[in-house]
Amino acid sequence: MPTLRETILTALHARLSVLPASALRGEVLPERVPTEGLLILRDGEPGDPEVTLSPLRYHYQHRAEIEAVVQVADRDAAFDTLCASIGTALAADRTLGGLCDWIEAEAPRSVDLAVEGAASLKAAVIAVVLHYSTADPLS
Repeated sequence: MPTLRETILTALHARLSVLPASALRGEVLPERVPTEGLLILRDGEPGDPEVTLSPLRYHYQHRAEIEAVVQVADRDAAFDTLCASIGTALAADRTLGGLCDWIEAEAPRSVDLAVEGAASLKAAVIAVVLHYSTADPLS
């Protein structure tokens, strides 16, 4: 049986998979970026939980990361559209079907990357904070 952490990350990946951009999880950047863009979900770090007693609960603010990449002629507009679509997808259900207490994205940290012999890439890391609680840090 998957842990709550894995279930939440799987649900987040599923939420990203409905977007027009290709959504991968834990993969390396492929040689070609699809025209619609590319999203790579990284599991990130759960961090140190706050702990409450009676009943024992571990409260996490898990920081997952989404790498968003576009490589088209009008990359600024395409990148803006891609980031906005991520925000819309996350805002549609801030609890991922009740799995999290709350989910929120931080502003993208973007960078332009030159590619020899091809259109430049515009990419960003978007941190997504997943607030959830569990009875065991390993479950």
